[in-house]
Amino acid sequence: YGFSFFFLFFPSFRPFHVEPTNIVSVNDDVQKVTDEASAMNKRIHYYRRLTSPADRALIAPDHVLPAPDEIYVYSPLGTAFKVDSCTDASGKNSSIVTIFMIWNTMMGTSILSIPWGIKQAGFTSGIILILLMGILTLYCCYRVVKSLKMIPLIDTSNWEFPDVCKYYFGSFGQWSSLLFSMVSLVGAMVVYWVLMSNFLFNTGKFIYNFVHDINVTDIVPGTNGSNRVICPSPASDHPPHNRSVVFSYGNSTEFELFEEWWNKSRTVPFYLVAVLLPLLNLKSPSFFAKFNVLGTVSVVYLVLLVTVKAAHLGIHLEYNWFTENDLFVPEFRILFPQLTGVLTLAFFIHNCVITLLQNNRNQENNVRDLSIAYFLVGLTYLYVGVIIFASFPSPPLSKECIEQNFLDNFPSDDIMSFVARIFLLFQMMTVYPLLGYLARVQLLRQFFGNPYP
Repeated sequence: YGFSFFFLFFPSFRPFHVEPTNIVSVNDDVQKVTDEASAMNKRIHYYRRLTSPADRALIAPDHVLPAPDEIYVYSPLGTAFKVDSCTDASGKNSSIVTIFMIWNTMMGTSILSIPWGIKQAGFTSGIILILLMGILTLYCCYRVVKSLKMIPLIDTSNWEFPDVCKYYFGSFGQWSSLLFSMVSLVGAMVVYWVLMSNFLFNTGKFIYNFVHDINVTDIVPGTNGSNRVICPSPASDHPPHNRSVVFSYGNSTEFELFEEWWNKSRTVPFYLVAVLLPLLNLKSPSFFAKFNVLGTVSVVYLVLLVTVKAAHLGIHLEYNWFTENDLFVPEFRILFPQLTGVLTLAFFIHNCVITLLQNNRNQENNVRDLSIAYFLVGLTYLYVGVIIFASFPSPPLSKECIEQNFLDNFPSDDIMSFVARIFLLFQMMTVYPLLGYLARVQLLRQFFGNPYP
């Protein structure tokens, strides 16, 4: 029965469908198939064995399959089992889940660098580049999705991106695409681990300081008032040098013990293992998708933070098309490749899009769902980048003070920024297991033909 149920979801091994008229009830508990249905079932399996599983010539076509609530799976023992809600059992996702999964996976931490990228490129050219790069990367991703559908007479339901490259470019395309895909996925996982360790460390330190009434003051230039904005790197050619001073704390021995056990590089990264290792070992793609969708809450909060800060700070813009002064940057700058580099990674999901869309319940909506996800990502980047750049208080500060992580422009005791770091930590913890799943599926399927050998 288990094998027959497995065959139901893989067209290459599609079982024979038993019509309800060929089901005969022996008693109230067990349903048997007639001799005619049993013979037809053997004939279908015989035809299937005449060709390779990849050849669809002798596979039962889709139009002869019944509705999900009318499917019976035939057992070699002669019993017919009725399959209830096979669509839900297959772990497929709705379009809304697919859209939000792609949105959250693509967003990552690049959103924190968009205001800095706009500063490097110039306000007007930055907006133009975000739109153009979004359209360009969407078209490339669309070609990746369509390339799979254009392969004739071969069952590609379980293919990954390296399989498609192998079909079009041979073994060189297969292994080179796998190599670069692994580099991007593993590299992203390493970066995520470093960022999660950083966010977790700062979150724990903030909570400890708050509970023990430790007063920390940032010694950097900044604005006055309740909505303070700081400039950790006043000179544009110098790295950030955000410094802070601890004015008071209670028990020094307790503080030293906390510093020893809550270390950014020696202890905190290992604390993450206890949380992420169980998640990385789960096997359900549907779980990864639904768990990943929860990370969009952090994006919503980040948009809320940007809106609230902009409402308090106001808009500070001055249009200098090609000249630069002490407070503002020109609309077009020769440093624009730095923004395009950020956007290349910010819109990159091409090596994973086939895997992510495989579990979409309505495959005919793949292009539509992908386009909506890209639209949401581009809209979010534009909103956060433009609002942060426009509301950055110039004067008294220069636009050059915008940091690569715009949260660093708010003081360490800012409550909303603290909550934003918690949400970003949660978002990365929802994306990280999905990245691990994508890396495992692409790598192990190429070597063993199964993501769980």
